[in-house]
Amino acid sequence: MTPETSNSVGRLWLIALAPLALLGVLLVVIVETWPSDVIGADAHPSVEKLSLAAAKLRPNEISLTVLNDGPDPVTIAQVQVDEAYWAFTSDAGTMLNHLQSARLTIPYPWVEGEKHVVRVVTSTGVTFDYEIAVAVETPRPNVRYFVAFTLIGTYVGVIPVALGLLWFPLVGRLGRAGLAFLLSLTVGLLLFLLVDAGQEGLEMALVVPESYQGVMLFVFGTVGAYLGLESLGRWLRMKRQAAAADVATSGWALALLIAIGIGLHNFGEGLAIGAAFALGEAGLGTLLIVGFTLHNTTEGLAIVAPLAHDRARVGELVRLGVIGGAPTIAGAWLGGLVYSPLWSVLFLGIGAGAIAQVVVQIVRQIVPEGPVLRFMSTAPVLSGLSAGFAIMYATGMLVG
Repeated sequence: MTPETSNSVGRLWLIALAPLALLGVLLVVIVETWPSDVIGADAHPSVEKLSLAAAKLRPNEISLTVLNDGPDPVTIAQVQVDEAYWAFTSDAGTMLNHLQSARLTIPYPWVEGEKHVVRVVTSTGVTFDYEIAVAVETPRPNVRYFVAFTLIGTYVGVIPVALGLLWFPLVGRLGRAGLAFLLSLTVGLLLFLLVDAGQEGLEMALVVPESYQGVMLFVFGTVGAYLGLESLGRWLRMKRQAAAADVATSGWALALLIAIGIGLHNFGEGLAIGAAFALGEAGLGTLLIVGFTLHNTTEGLAIVAPLAHDRARVGELVRLGVIGGAPTIAGAWLGGLVYSPLWSVLFLGIGAGAIAQVVVQIVRQIVPEGPVLRFMSTAPVLSGLSAGFAIMYATGMLVG
């Protein structure tokens, strides 16, 4: 490196770091001349906001996670269970700073199947309630529950998607109009899943403590998944062009992207099922299992739709089925054993972004050169879109 080049690099580093150094100086000035000290500490009242979540029940014991979601420190003074004061212990003390959490352990003889309300009282008398709708002992991470959630994920995700793949021989016998109908039906299926994932993600974002900005986390997951799959699709197309002679790679690349997108969505479904059982809502969990099982059979059809004119080996179809269905198992594990609304929001966003990108990929394939709206208004496309949405709507009613 020549002296001129070395000096140029040094100047670039100086230009890059100078604003950061000045920002550090500004932060020091702000801390040293803290506005609240100048105005007066009594100029505004203390803002107390606690987020209560992740209640775990053990025999004669309730354990509750408490997070300080407000800007000011909060001191936990007392705890009530069903309007009676009870002793409690905290693993992080009773005073919580911003975003500091603690797990409160309350020795309480809860009754299985009954409703219980835990109330946390701060030193200023502000109260925050957490309702345990149906009291059941929280599953422990052991082999029994591990196997149970594995079976649930297999029943809901792997087997239904595999059953949908059995339509592959029918797909291969379709003509041009039939293929347009089938791919449009796939788009209808995925658009329903996209709306469903978006609704669930935004609803869950409202449960997450405000400091974690659940809506922004959902948007981040959506955009990140979309761009990630877009990059993957571009890489697969470049790989196909490098292989030149393998024209069939086009359909396989799209089928792979659809399987990945559906797999990410099914991960969110597994989270919902596992969380329902972990929170003691066994009835809801059973309903979700039945509804998602019917739901996911059509997803296998969506995966094989791009393969209408391609040859397929059984092993290749099995791999696509595993990619689309197996994430349900991992979702059930995470939701049932280490449930967290924050992770649910993120993965629902990832699932939504993946499905949106897959829809774009399919539309690129089925729309020929020419006006897009004219082609999308043809009878096969319109009927396929309507049929796909109607199928998902009918099976979705079973999920509630």
